[in-house]
Amino acid sequence: MHWLTDISWRGVLGPDTPILEIVVRGTLTYLALFALLRFVLRRRSGAVGVTDLLVLVLIADAAQNAMADNYHSVPDGVLLVAVIIGWAVFIDWLSFRNRRVERLVKPPKLPLVDDGRILVENMRRELVTREELMSQLRQQGIADVSSVSRAYMESDGRISVLRRDGQRPEAARSERAF
Repeated sequence: MHWLTDISWRGVLGPDTPILEIVVRGTLTYLALFALLRFVLRRRSGAVGVTDLLVLVLIADAAQNAMADNYHSVPDGVLLVAVIIGWAVFIDWLSFRNRRVERLVKPPKLPLVDDGRILVENMRRELVTREELMSQLRQQGIADVSSVSRAYMESDGRISVLRRDGQRPEAARSERAF
């Protein structure tokens, strides 16, 4: 029964890695992965935003390290999670306040359809197939690309559609603004 009550509280609650090292490691990891995901993977149709995905993956890993004793203390893992969340919030805040940062962090909308014509080069650049585009149009109640005035891939990977007849697509019509 001794193994049940013999807890090293200093080992559990006392940081065993220098705090500045955790901050630097968390910062470098976050920024490197953010750059790779933003500029290499870019965006995918209907995908979760890069920042959201990055934060989820890094938090899961950092928390796992704290829970699995790869870090020898809980504060090390908690601090790393705080650094990751801090960078995500700071970058979102900065992109909200500064147009240049916003353009760097979030890719501009990309036209996929112009006046009923599919822009093949733009679709190729984002690795969107014709079938993926048509699937997105069908989900919005549009059966034929000729009835589309403009369609854009937005910075978050979603496809927005403007119909030629000026009516709202069915998906947008069913979502009420409150």
